[in-house]
Amino acid sequence: MTVSPRVIRGGVVVIPASGPMQTFPLQYNPDSITRTLQPQGTGATGQDRSEALRLKGPVTETFSVEAEFDLTDAMENAARAPAAVRDGLHPQLAFLTGLINPTAADLQNNDALSRAGKLEIIPVQAPLTLFVWSSHRIVPVRITQLTIAEEAFDTALNPIRAKVTLALRVLTVNDLPFDHPGSTIFLNYLRATERLAAGAGSAALSQLGITSVG
Repeated sequence: MTVSPRVIRGGVVVIPASGPMQTFPLQYNPDSITRTLQPQGTGATGQDRSEALRLKGPVTETFSVEAEFDLTDAMENAARAPAAVRDGLHPQLAFLTGLINPTAADLQNNDALSRAGKLEIIPVQAPLTLFVWSSHRIVPVRITQLTIAEEAFDTALNPIRAKVTLALRVLTVNDLPFDHPGSTIFLNYLRATERLAAGAGSAALSQLGITSVG
């Protein structure tokens, strides 16, 4: 008998300011993830030549992740586990939406403060969100865009198949205070990247068809 290896899942971990941590694994790992890294150099090209190689901070790194959700198999076993499909994919999609939406209670509280004549209304604080893609890639992120394509529905019009595209921007020490838990997680990610880079080794110049660079 062939035993398939256990495949770990990518997903999201949410760490609120108070309350328990929540873990949201993707139902299926996407086939590909798009990463974009924009370096943060100093000054514009052609200005101060002494600044050409200087970096003023970590790169701006973004991820684009397309995840699929499907309740078709679960619906075949609905007689044994009706609660799993009662609302279709609404619970999963609502969880993702909640990562970028203030709660109704927060909005009501800010409205009450405004009516009481408060001059400054503090914007709602979102929970710390982590994108997890193996032990090598655990990063604090802000979700900059969430696109949901609902592709099939049950008889009550609950979505049962959907594609979700997440646009994520990595939060760095430029975004968060240094003593914030998110900054610690980002620095651990940066150190892990440096350790992995050290394992890439270095080839001889002859492999590039040259003998010197001077």
